[in-house]
Amino acid sequence: MRREHGRWIRTKTDLLRSYVIAVPGEMTSAFLALQLFLGKFDYVVVPFDKIFDAIKSGRADAGLIIHEGQLTYAQAGFEKIVDLGEWWKRETGLPLPLGGNVVRKDIPPAVRHDLSEIIRESIDYGLAHRNDAVRHSLTYARNIGSKLTDKFIGMYVNEFTRDYGETGREAIRKFLGEAGDKGFINVPINLEFVE
Repeated sequence: MRREHGRWIRTKTDLLRSYVIAVPGEMTSAFLALQLFLGKFDYVVVPFDKIFDAIKSGRADAGLIIHEGQLTYAQAGFEKIVDLGEWWKRETGLPLPLGGNVVRKDIPPAVRHDLSEIIRESIDYGLAHRNDAVRHSLTYARNIGSKLTDKFIGMYVNEFTRDYGETGREAIRKFLGEAGDKGFINVPINLEFVE
């Protein structure tokens, strides 16, 4: 709560803390971002594509939406309370790292490098053949149409996907570091990036 003009005002954060929030899993970067934003809160885990249903049925008061739900919530009759990506950028000046490709450290460095190059080449191919990639993706797009599918792909397949760069690496360090500092991750964080 904050004080304005001599009165206490409930903030969006206070409001959300009073809700049961439908989340797409406890081991998602989205859930970790919400923990960093809210701290402790009540939640129920549901599949990511059932978040809207959980709210409509009364099982939850609000939902943490990921994937295409970020683009379809308004047409489904919902309103945004907070955009965690915008919040994180405001707080840190960095992009919010959601998802990522990882490889075990016991795999030899040369093999890790080769795997990284194969993934990068695949991303390059998709970026160079964007229209074909969108058409292919429509099969998996859960009825959002080609325009929203293209927008969704652009959110997750872009230059940061191709190479985090130092900005992306710093974002990941900050994200996981704050999560560790606040006790949301209880294992040592020792990041290495495949070069």
